[in-house]
Amino acid sequence: MLSINPKDTATQKLYGLMAGSVGPRPIAFASTVNENGEANLSPFSFFNMMSANPPILVFSPLLKISDSSSKHTLQNAETTKEVVINIVNYDIVQQMSLSSTAYAEGVNEFEKAGLTMQESELVKPFRVKESPIQFECKVTQIVKLGEEGGAGNMVVCEVVKMHIAEDVLDEDQKIDQFKLDQVARMGGNLYSRANQGIFEIPKPISSMGMGVDQLPEDIKTSSILTGNDLGKLATLESVPSESEVKEFIEENKLKEYVSESSSEKIHAIAQEYLKKEEVLNAWKILLAKK
Repeated sequence: MLSINPKDTATQKLYGLMAGSVGPRPIAFASTVNENGEANLSPFSFFNMMSANPPILVFSPLLKISDSSSKHTLQNAETTKEVVINIVNYDIVQQMSLSSTAYAEGVNEFEKAGLTMQESELVKPFRVKESPIQFECKVTQIVKLGEEGGAGNMVVCEVVKMHIAEDVLDEDQKIDQFKLDQVARMGGNLYSRANQGIFEIPKPISSMGMGVDQLPEDIKTSSILTGNDLGKLATLESVPSESEVKEFIEENKLKEYVSESSSEKIHAIAQEYLKKEEVLNAWKILLAKK
C-alpha cells in the first residue's frame, strides 16, 4: 500500500489523490454578483448539505494552487453575502464545464455557457433557468482554512428559497432521482451520471473556449443541437479554417452530400460527431454548409 505524508507531497499531486479518492462529489453551480451587479457563474465540487433546520449548504472555493489568488465567486460571496446554488443535471453538464473556464473578470459566464439568467426572488444573484433545482441563499459565514494555494474557504449558505422543476417530482411531490438525472464530480476529467455511470469531459484549463455566445446564430438556435452539443462546440478557441473544411469535405467525398442536405440534416450529422467527441469534425461539417 502506498503511504502519503501530506506535508511531504506537492499540493497539486495531493489534490489529485484526494479528489480521486473522495467521490462522486455533488456540484454546486454557484451564481453570484459583484458589487456592481455583474453576474458570475462557476461550478464547485467541494459541496454538500450540512443541516435541514436551519437549511444549510456549504461549498468551498479553493485558492488557486498556482498563485494563491481567490476566485471571483469567493470575492463576490464575501462582498454581497448572497449566492444561488443551482443543481447540475446531465442536460447542462457540458455548459457547466465550459463555465469553469478562467474567463476574465467582468465576462458573463451565463452568456459564455449559453445559459439563461433568471431573476431570483429574495437575493440579487441570478438563477440558472435550465437547472432543475435552485437554492437562493444568504451567506452566513466564510471559514478560511489556510492562506496558501489549494486552501479551502467554506462558504456557509442558509437557504431562503428553493425552486424545483415539477418534471423532476413524483406524484407525492418527492424528487425522483431518475428524472433528476444528476451528475457528480470524480477525479481528473471524470464525472458520474447518477443513473448510468462514469463519463469524461475534458476540463477547459489549457484553452479559452470561445463560448456559446460566439457561435453562429443558426447553430445557437438549432432545433437539433442540444445545450450540451453547443457547450462542446464552444470549447474550441477558434473554428477550423476554410482550407481545413475543404480538405475534410474532399477527403470524405461529402461535397455533393452537403450541398443536397438540409441544415437540419447537417446538424444531425454534426451531432453524431459530437457524440464521438470529434468536435473538430463536427465544426467542419457545420461550416461546410455555409
